[in-house]
Amino acid sequence: MSFLPIINVSELLRLQDSDEIVLVDARAGLNAQENYQNKHLKGARYVDLNKDLATADCNPANGGRHPLPSLDKFSEVLSKLGISRSSHIVVYDDKNGSNAAARFWWMLKAVGHEKIQVLNGGFQEAVKAGFPLSTEIENFKKVEKYPVSSWKLGLADIEEVEKARNNPDNIVIDVRDKNRFDGLTEPLDLIAGHIPGAVNVPLTENLDENGLFKTPEQLAEKYQSIIGNKKTENSIVHCGSGVTACHTLLAMDYAGIQIPKLYVGSWSEWSRNNREMKLKENN
Repeated sequence: MSFLPIINVSELLRLQDSDEIVLVDARAGLNAQENYQNKHLKGARYVDLNKDLATADCNPANGGRHPLPSLDKFSEVLSKLGISRSSHIVVYDDKNGSNAAARFWWMLKAVGHEKIQVLNGGFQEAVKAGFPLSTEIENFKKVEKYPVSSWKLGLADIEEVEKARNNPDNIVIDVRDKNRFDGLTEPLDLIAGHIPGAVNVPLTENLDENGLFKTPEQLAEKYQSIIGNKKTENSIVHCGSGVTACHTLLAMDYAGIQIPKLYVGSWSEWSRNNREMKLKENN
């Protein structure tokens, strides 16, 4: 059975009583865990972006604000969540999949897990559709350690991005909003601007007016026009810290396009390393 990376609420409602489904709440932010405890989709287990899907106490200049955890740490996280190789996982957040849900999806795909889907429209869409909610502590069994050996999807480091940004055979895509890309505002990092040579394709363009993913055909047309005749393996996608970039990788996979490389360090690493930067005053 082939699994699309996106699942609609109507389908999840039909599957909600299946023992095979592992529902994961990946809402992030200051009050994320409290929000989960106050109200979550019934049966959902909580995963923490900062503690589970990134390395805590990191140096942003070396890997960005959300560097990937070690493979061993991620294996432990999956086991803690009761996830095995055969689990069918559905993950949601409250940012239309653009935050930790997409990151969790990418990480699972990157260790070879196929049965992983992001809930289209996220928490809000499920609530609107009448999906049962809960305030209960979800009980589930911890399973044996999830076997992982490597990140199987493409990763680019800062040196590769340096070479790619000036190479006509490559494309570097920045998914942040246009004001951040143009250096007009920067809510999270020390310097506002972007990597010279990068093209700005805001992740919000992956969604329709209702906050749902555009059709695979629409997304395919969009990204094929952006990538052009360049090889997908020569494409690098980044954001501020390697989290929301996964939303565009998700959209491209949904469109049937080979998943490009992820630059996890993203602008948070680049802007802290005395690299060439395109700033507001230079625009």
